[in-house]
Amino acid sequence: MSIDVSAAANSALEVVLVHSSDVHVDDRGGIGGLKAVLVTAGALGAHLVLLAGDTFESNQLSAAVLDRAARLLAEAGLPVLMLPGNHDPALPDSVFVRGGIARVPNVHILGVTHDEAVAFPAFDLEIWGHAHRDYFDMAPLRGPRPRSTYWQVAMAHGHYEPPETRANPLRPSWIFGDEEIAATRADYLALGHWDRPVRVGDGVVPAFYSGSPELARTVNLVRLTAGGDVVVTREALLRHD
Repeated sequence: MSIDVSAAANSALEVVLVHSSDVHVDDRGGIGGLKAVLVTAGALGAHLVLLAGDTFESNQLSAAVLDRAARLLAEAGLPVLMLPGNHDPALPDSVFVRGGIARVPNVHILGVTHDEAVAFPAFDLEIWGHAHRDYFDMAPLRGPRPRSTYWQVAMAHGHYEPPETRANPLRPSWIFGDEEIAATRADYLALGHWDRPVRVGDGVVPAFYSGSPELARTVNLVRLTAGGDVVVTREALLRHD
C-alpha cells in the first residue's frame, strides 16, 4: 500500500517515521514486540519511532520487564515518542515513571516528559497528542494545535467512529470522527487502539491505525518527503534474535 498526500510546500529534508501501537509489553510475553518494532525501524532508516498508545499492557508490570524495556529503548539509537493509552495512562505511578522509562534520554512521553507536544527542530517537525491520564473517557483529538513548524504530526489513542454510526448511544469510549481528524490539519495522524492496520477518515488528513505488531506483523512507514509529499506504506516486521 502506498498513498501520496500533497503537502503545502516543499521541504529540503526527508523525514522518515515508523509508527506502531498496541505493543502490550507484559510480564508473560515480555518485550519481543517492542524489540521487533525498534529493530525494524532501525533497518528502515527511521529518524523517529512513534508508539501511539498501549505500549505496556498495564501500569502494574514487574520491575524486571520494565528494566528490560528501558534498556531496549535506550539502545535503540533513535528518538522514540510514546503516547500513553488506556492500558498505560500517565498516572503519577505509571510504568513510565516507576520503570524509569521517562529518564531514558532518547525517549519522549506525551503527558509525562512533555505536556502535549514535542518539537524536533532538526526536522522542522512538531508531534502532538493528548495522553490518557486516567482510565476514564476523554476526547483524543480535542484542541488541535496551531501549526508552528513545516511538518506537523498528530497522535491519538482511541476509537474512530464513521459518520453513519456516530449517533449510536452505545458507541465505545475515546471517540473521534471525520470532523476531529480534519480539524487537526496534520500532515499525518498516527492512531492507536485498534489491532488491525487501516486508514480511516474522509481523506482530508492521512489518518492511519498501525495495528498491533503481534497481529498486523507490520509497521507503518511514513515518509515526509523533500518534495512536500506524505507517503505511507506498510512494512513487514523483521525477525530479531
